[in-house]
Amino acid sequence: MPGARYLHSTSLTPDSEVSSRDELGAFVRELHQDYLRRGHEWENQSLDHFLEALAAWMDASPGWYRNFGKELPEEGDWTFLARALQAATVYE
Repeated sequence: MPGARYLHSTSLTPDSEVSSRDELGAFVRELHQDYLRRGHEWENQSLDHFLEALAAWMDASPGWYRNFGKELPEEGDWTFLARALQAATVYE
């Protein structure tokens, strides 16, 4: 399944929640640090590929939520955005 593996060391799991702008900012900083340490291992190493994967994962995200027994937030939320950013590092 595309996007099922995560090579990076960020802490967002299927059961994690990001509940504020500050938490999202901290998560994005964590992603950035992971990229600096291990970006050569990411599937999508260029901004072009990362953004393409981000959009593709967002389109396919209902399936990701179903696979983990979760409900896709209708209006989106901080957690959704964080998941989308994380998924873009490996989603094909």
